[in-house]
Amino acid sequence: MTALEFAQKIVKILDEKSATDISLLYVEEKTVLTEYLIICNGTSTTHNRALAGELEFKLGELDIHPLNTEGEEDASWIVLDYNSVMVHIFTKNAKEFYKLDKLWADAENIDISGLLIG
Repeated sequence: MTALEFAQKIVKILDEKSATDISLLYVEEKTVLTEYLIICNGTSTTHNRALAGELEFKLGELDIHPLNTEGEEDASWIVLDYNSVMVHIFTKNAKEFYKLDKLWADAENIDISGLLIG
């Protein structure tokens, strides 16, 4: 599976679990950290934990595990590092505060409209 296919799989899992404002950004030419960033919102810290848990469960079934996770205790901003894809799950307030979208505004925004349920 390519990094893009993997990122698209993650987008689908997040969408099925009702994540909102999902963005898929190609950042490989902007950083050495990862190829793709996924940024999304949960509706609460509980929802953020559920989104992260669902990702870890579904990808774990494929024997794919994050290299690192951060923020699950507070859960206003959870980061899951899958090497080629980094997932950022925010509450709405945390997303507005940290403005990660603005930091990566010059990254290529990948069209995910065909991947989303609704």
